[in-house]
Amino acid sequence: MSDSTDFKSILKLDSELNQIQDLDLLLERILLEARKVVHADAGSIYVVEKVEEERRVTEKLVIKYSQNDTMAKELPPGQKLIFSVFSIEISEKTISGYCALTRKVVNVSDVYDISPDASYSYSTAYDKISGYKTTSVLAVPLQTAEGRLLGVIQIINSLDKDGKTAPFSKDDEFLISHFANNTTLALQRAYVTRAMILRMIKMSELRDPKETGTHVNRVAGYAVEIYDRWAYHHGVSGDERERFRDVLKIASMLHDVGKVAISDVILKKPARFTPEEYRIMQHHTIYGALLFEDPQSPVDVIAQDVALGHHENWDGTGYPGWIDPVTEKVIKAGPDGAPLGKKGEEIPLTARIVAIADVYDALCSKRVYKEAWTKADVLAEMKQLGGTKFDPELIKIFFEILPSIKQIQNLYPEAD
Repeated sequence: MSDSTDFKSILKLDSELNQIQDLDLLLERILLEARKVVHADAGSIYVVEKVEEERRVTEKLVIKYSQNDTMAKELPPGQKLIFSVFSIEISEKTISGYCALTRKVVNVSDVYDISPDASYSYSTAYDKISGYKTTSVLAVPLQTAEGRLLGVIQIINSLDKDGKTAPFSKDDEFLISHFANNTTLALQRAYVTRAMILRMIKMSELRDPKETGTHVNRVAGYAVEIYDRWAYHHGVSGDERERFRDVLKIASMLHDVGKVAISDVILKKPARFTPEEYRIMQHHTIYGALLFEDPQSPVDVIAQDVALGHHENWDGTGYPGWIDPVTEKVIKAGPDGAPLGKKGEEIPLTARIVAIADVYDALCSKRVYKEAWTKADVLAEMKQLGGTKFDPELIKIFFEILPSIKQIQNLYPEAD
């Protein structure tokens, strides 16, 4: 059962949720807090997306995050629960689909004993696969004041004071509905932020076919997962981790935005660059940093570090090296007068993280000038580059979180 403290916690959450800028991180936090409000053991959050199937585009509910405290306790410390990525019809057939279709709260006391009069049903197949029994379910629509459906929060297994599964109450329905209504403003703002960033990426994509929305979403997703495990190992507090994840996610999406200033002749060349073309291409790091020359927020600061430094190498052989991006004055020069490459921890942590994420995704992806590498070849190359191109500690972390990396690939598949 819920009490007045739950309602107060909802009001307090409003300002916290509105501070989260990235859509994915906001969805993950919304699901977590929704479960806390009604003392639920598990749950999933779905968003409405256009899905193309057999040359026909339809709106479906696509799962974005799934959480389960009982199953998470069985994992080694620091590891995250991996869930299946799938979409479902907005129809009367399933609980969440019915919730989305009718825009009404659906409260099921026992999914194994659904009334025969109900149009929806529950598939017990996942319970059998996972070994986790779902009993009570509360599904609530996420919709704007204008009536636009954003998605559905589906909360599973209410827990009583003794930790036993119980039905969700009418009070729970009220609390979670109020919570859902409050979160839609934060969601709308996050959608706008994501749309603005993807428009910037679209500009790059018009110039550079490699710079796609799915690519930057994957790179940013990998970067956040790598940082999260690094922060866990280094004892970074939960609040600081959450704030930094939000900033890093957005900054990582803008890692190659400086390519808009590079000639089409070079960007769209379906072959290897000449030495001169490669030198021109390297300048995209400086152009990207210049976009954030007058930082107005923590995102701008990190975005500049990432744009400038994600092609630096751990052993100092990367680019652009020790150069002022504004004046292009060499800060530290080698014997030939060229800027020395930054090395080791001279490279910002954020840039070292994005370097791993960017190279991994590039190797995994098919391009006009190359086929995608096999998974085995990609992982062998990443491991070999640890200590030369990549921070050895971060590459070790990368391999620790491979299940999460693969899940992000499933969440943002390459378009056909």
